Amino acid sequence: MMPLTLAGIGEVNIIRKVGGNEETRRFLENLGFVAGSEITVLSAISGNVIVNIKDSRVAINKEMARHIMV
Repeated sequence: MMPLTLAGIGEVNIIRKVGGNEETRRFLENLGFVAGSEITVLSAISGNVIVNIKDSRVAINKEMARHIMV
């Protein structure tokens, strides 16, 4: 298991766990970041990532990406 910030670009990963406080987890879950979902990193700039999840493109910052374990 590793944080999303370390995932390779173009790799398809499965979300294993979403961490952080209750507010952070709820925010990420509302965006579709739930355990068991497939996620693909499309680009990463300074730790900030753009991902493809559930047929949507979502940009999240480095702090949020660190809470998502794949």
